[in-house]
Amino acid sequence: MSNAKKLFIKTYGCQMNVYDSERMAEALGTSGYTQTDMAEDADMILLNTCHIREKAAEKIYSELGRMKALKEDKPDLKLGVAGCVAQAEGAEIIRRQPAVDLVVGPQSYHRLPELEARTRTGVRALDTDFPEEDKFEHLSARPKAKRGPTAFLTVQEGCDKFCAFCVVPYTRGTEVSRPVDRIFSEARDLVERGVREITLLGQNVNAYHGAGVDGDRTLAQLIRELAGIDGLERIRFTTSHPNDMSDDLIAAHGDCDKLMPYLHLPVQSGSNRILKAMNRKHTAESYLKLIDKIRAARPDILLSGDFIVGFPGETEADFADTLALIEAVNYGQAYSFKYSSRPGTPAAERAEVEEQVKSDRLARLQALLSRQQKQAQNDMIGRTVRVLFEKPGRLPDQMIGKSEYLHAVHTTGKDLRPGDLRQVKIVKSEANSLQGALIQKPQ
Repeated sequence: MSNAKKLFIKTYGCQMNVYDSERMAEALGTSGYTQTDMAEDADMILLNTCHIREKAAEKIYSELGRMKALKEDKPDLKLGVAGCVAQAEGAEIIRRQPAVDLVVGPQSYHRLPELEARTRTGVRALDTDFPEEDKFEHLSARPKAKRGPTAFLTVQEGCDKFCAFCVVPYTRGTEVSRPVDRIFSEARDLVERGVREITLLGQNVNAYHGAGVDGDRTLAQLIRELAGIDGLERIRFTTSHPNDMSDDLIAAHGDCDKLMPYLHLPVQSGSNRILKAMNRKHTAESYLKLIDKIRAARPDILLSGDFIVGFPGETEADFADTLALIEAVNYGQAYSFKYSSRPGTPAAERAEVEEQVKSDRLARLQALLSRQQKQAQNDMIGRTVRVLFEKPGRLPDQMIGKSEYLHAVHTTGKDLRPGDLRQVKIVKSEANSLQGALIQKPQ
């Protein structure tokens, strides 16, 4: 095995990229690659990129410049770019950075072995097509190696919403749902390998409509059926659009015990004028009514959201509407960003809000969200939660895991192991985690 080729993957962005990186590693495993945590040891380096953050492409070019130095010392090293920046930039990456050997989009990574073989002949490979075949079906059977207690599972890709600020429809394509039987096969395999919690992934996951034996399944139907898998203890899903939060999915939060009481439901703005400009196709009022329905089904649910401040045309009054919506919802967690232009999107053609104004608004919004998150954590003190432990902490006998509400929880116990699901009483709230005490023996 000392002659095995080594693969280093650096993953940027969302959970789906984490999932995709795992599948890329599996695909290249058929070409003799094993993974390494050290770029300096690698025979191939893949950057699995994300196009959501500001100046994403330029950051990748900067990283490629650093990786080029490794290639100068190791001429046979192959350097590749995958993911959404690869899809968006394509041939431009090949043109701007001669050190790059291959570029592959997120719909074509099942072709990596073929592309890698081409690079070994001195050809620079580019594949950013949207192939008709199912990339998941073309990946080889995965090795039955032991897995950690949690895993991602992609069930849906792409988006048909075409929000004015978003590149996803252009980099991931329109909505495609995986068939139920293939999801079940992968889920059972994950459980057999030690996984106890699965997070179902999709750019617009609650629009899932995968083919089943007797017709299409909704996400709620899929969740209820997955809940029947012995050994699978927890199910989550992300990311959702308010317009696809159907009544049956809301009901599932109340009647499916394995579906965790945590929901990430981005709203982006509290101003109807800005929501219309964003092409979100929902209003602040419809979102708040939806939140009421969700909380009626599951009163203890912890809600998370996304916010963009400084979208083109946003006034102080629009921003005040966003703050009012946040106050009304009371989020337990949220993500917030200053608007940044994405080439090719409709919003990129519009005049931007001044940078200082965006920065000021973001600071005020994050201060409010931080207060809500802190209060949500403080409210957990004294409560008993079930924690799925994932990894050792820094202190002796310390283990870290997640509660039903996705709070990070740490506690100590000599008998604790990754994969244990234990009752824990919360005794302290810290900056971004909770401290707990075990209150019962293993089940």
